[in-house]
Amino acid sequence: MISFEWPWLFLVLPLPLLVRFLLPRADAVKEAALRVPGLDPFALESASKPARLALWRGRAWIGALAWLLLVTAAARPVWVGDPIDLPVGGRDLMLAVDLSGSMQTPDFAINGQRVSRLDAIKEIAGDFIDRRVGDRIGLILFGTQAYLQTPLTFDRKTVHDMLDEAAIGLAGEQTAIGDAIGLAVKRLRELQQGNKVLILLTDGVSNTGELTPLKAAELAAKEGVTIYTIGIGASEMQVPSLFGMQSVNPSSDLDEDTLRAIAKETGGRYFRARDTEQLNQIYSILDKLQPLDQQKQTFRPHKTLFYWPLAFSLLLAGLLVLPIARRR
Repeated sequence: MISFEWPWLFLVLPLPLLVRFLLPRADAVKEAALRVPGLDPFALESASKPARLALWRGRAWIGALAWLLLVTAAARPVWVGDPIDLPVGGRDLMLAVDLSGSMQTPDFAINGQRVSRLDAIKEIAGDFIDRRVGDRIGLILFGTQAYLQTPLTFDRKTVHDMLDEAAIGLAGEQTAIGDAIGLAVKRLRELQQGNKVLILLTDGVSNTGELTPLKAAELAAKEGVTIYTIGIGASEMQVPSLFGMQSVNPSSDLDEDTLRAIAKETGGRYFRARDTEQLNQIYSILDKLQPLDQQKQTFRPHKTLFYWPLAFSLLLAGLLVLPIARRR
């Protein structure tokens, strides 16, 4: 069906008639007789009175149709499609991803190539986001500070793209886990119902921020937010040294005790991802979270149509002006 966003604009349709009958007629323009070099302008004068009347009526109808089309375009016609049911799973997911400097450590592998921890998260979490049909997903990026990169939305592609565009150090070099949790709770507490979940990925220890992680976890528990924490980083990595290759633990700074406490406080779970295979398994487990049913939502697609009546109106106006322009 066709509807109009601004139907009240049709009230201006009688405006040309009001101008015609209420305003005084303009004085006839007197021109010099020798101004016209040819005889074409005298064709109208030499025509019979019925022919002149028919020509005037034709131009009046064209002008009226052009005005009608112009007002129709101004009223913003739209085509409203059939209702489409939205798949709503009832789960509201916030992803909080650590962008501190240590996330660039290349201790993960994808297709045999060494990649940073952040690149591994982008690869695995991107697939996880694409599978969340019916869930609303938001994205928080945190380092020294926490930022809401994407609010809760059904647009999974946008969330995926924003995650792909994340860069190390974008939010600072330190790690504010408490602030990230607090920001997620603030966004999720606005929801009246649904399964509120925060998935937090980090590779270090909270060393900055206004909120401590455990205090933020208490607030999350009060608001009914379940937090699943994921510790990122390999347990062993070979690095070059003066005596050849040396084995080191690149995850020595990972505060697993705090991450476990956060998950326990909110009724969630703590996961340890030492490589891409474990990280993928973790997201497979998270895929099995049972959603709560919500009221079914529908969507009716809208397609704007104003450019069609506008184009025809301009075309008719051009037909009216063209004879005058040619005589001049």
